[in-house]
Amino acid sequence: MKDLKPGQIVTELDKYIIGQKDAKKSVAIALRNRWRRRQVEKDLQDEIAPKNIILIGPTGVGKTEIARRLANLTDSPFYKVEASKFTEVGYVGRDVESMIRDIVELTVNDLRSRQQDAVQEKASKIAEERLLDILLPPASKTGPALSNDLDIIATGQGDEENQTKASTREKLRKMLRNGKLDSRQVDLEVADKSSPMVEIFSNTGIEEMGINVKDMLGNLMPKNTKRRKVKIKDALKLVTQEEAAHLVDMEQIKTDAVTMVEQAGIIFIDEIDKIVSKEKSHGPEVSKEGVQRDLLPIVEGSSVPTKYGIVKTDHILFIASGAFHVSKPSDLIPELQGRFPIRVELHSLAAHEFTRILTEPKNALVLQYIALLRTEGIQIEFTKGAIEKIAFIAEEVNSTTENIGARRLHTVMEKLLEDILFKAPDIEEKKIVIDASFVEKQLMDIVENEDLTRYIL
Repeated sequence: MKDLKPGQIVTELDKYIIGQKDAKKSVAIALRNRWRRRQVEKDLQDEIAPKNIILIGPTGVGKTEIARRLANLTDSPFYKVEASKFTEVGYVGRDVESMIRDIVELTVNDLRSRQQDAVQEKASKIAEERLLDILLPPASKTGPALSNDLDIIATGQGDEENQTKASTREKLRKMLRNGKLDSRQVDLEVADKSSPMVEIFSNTGIEEMGINVKDMLGNLMPKNTKRRKVKIKDALKLVTQEEAAHLVDMEQIKTDAVTMVEQAGIIFIDEIDKIVSKEKSHGPEVSKEGVQRDLLPIVEGSSVPTKYGIVKTDHILFIASGAFHVSKPSDLIPELQGRFPIRVELHSLAAHEFTRILTEPKNALVLQYIALLRTEGIQIEFTKGAIEKIAFIAEEVNSTTENIGARRLHTVMEKLLEDILFKAPDIEEKKIVIDASFVEKQLMDIVENEDLTRYIL
């Protein structure tokens, strides 16, 4: 983060997201402020709260993508959740604290995976020795046999036998590394992962019970193992995974995960406008305001119990988003509004932006289809006129039907290339040029018929 300046953050986001400069600028500042906070005096660090953001704009304009790319850019713990999944206590649905438990769980799994990758080489060597012991069991060193061995060693006899055994082991090692033993089977002790199925029925859900019942039962149950006949190639993988799991320090991982979430976690709350009541009313609408009130302490800063320890949410960055086409951000309860001081409006996408989206980003849609058809030996080329026509149609359909932003391009492109994608394995012509006339021929009849447009594009 020290080297990642706000301007560089925006430049990196530009590689994947077209337009929306205001939103990129706001998230870049929020991210840089996290690094700045860690540089100030310790007693002042806790006083500087993150400036949470609300992204306001129609679907498909890049709200979620901005948050996701931001997390990837800084390697921060990231979790996306829909606000509509939550309900207030007493209603059926997820507990708002579950998003904290989920982001910690994801971070623990990610750190564990990285640690196991880091010790993979060491684990592979240990696994190799274990398999060699199975293939060439060491001589027993107990009872009379031990004294006989000692006598042999004392008299200098048996050196030849020991050297032969060491030589055989090295030969087996070479064969194992060269894959010559891959198809041979060995008996291996593996963990029995089958466990009894336990279901708990509760009107408040298992999350409200305060403990992880599955983990508790898992610790009570004995760790069963069973012998299996497996090929050496598979056995090597299984034993390496087992040894890698033993080499990582889980307690340190848990501690690091909690710290990372507390100091660098980003939670993206989508569809926050769905928990806004349209007007003061009774009935199901009451639940929506209840979700806001349950959400408030988490966003404001509280301590949430997880199976990895207490997690403080004071410095987690919350980015909320919503279309707000029925309600307004000012319809949120005042307390929650105050916890999202930065509001950025994302504008609807026009034809010239669709043109850029189709070609400029690293994961551009046109590049994806070119790569897909290349696997069939077909070289497909889009002319500039074709790209502009596709963009124009996407904008036209968005304006006459529901505006779903850049997602409309997926629908239009799929319909445009439907026949080519279907017949690709049998097409003899290996070079296909998509021009404006081809786009018109394929799509204009549908665009001109409003009923067809609604159902097809």
